[in-house]
Amino acid sequence: MLIYTVCGAGIGTSVLLKANVDKVLSRLEVEAEVRAVTVDHVVTGQIEAQVVIATQEVADLLTGVASEVIVVKNIFDLAELEEKLFVSVG
Repeated sequence: MLIYTVCGAGIGTSVLLKANVDKVLSRLEVEAEVRAVTVDHVVTGQIEAQVVIATQEVADLLTGVASEVIVVKNIFDLAELEEKLFVSVG
C-alpha cells in the first residue's frame, strides 16, 4: 500500500505527518510506503497512492482525487491518526 502525506510545499507539514503516520502504522503492524508530497503532485494527476492524508486546508484542494482522502485536525495527535488509519487500512 502507498500512502501520501500532503502539504503545500512537500517539505514541512507533510514530512512531520509522514513521521507520525509511520509510527502509527508500526503500532498497527501495517506495512505501507509513506511519501511526503506536494498538493500539486496530487492534484495534477500524478497520484499512485491508495490513501492521501492531509490537513483540512489542503484537503479542500483535493476534490476529485480518486484516492481515499483522510483529513486530520492535528498532525501531532497520534490517537487521531491511529483511529483514522485503523478504519482505513487496519
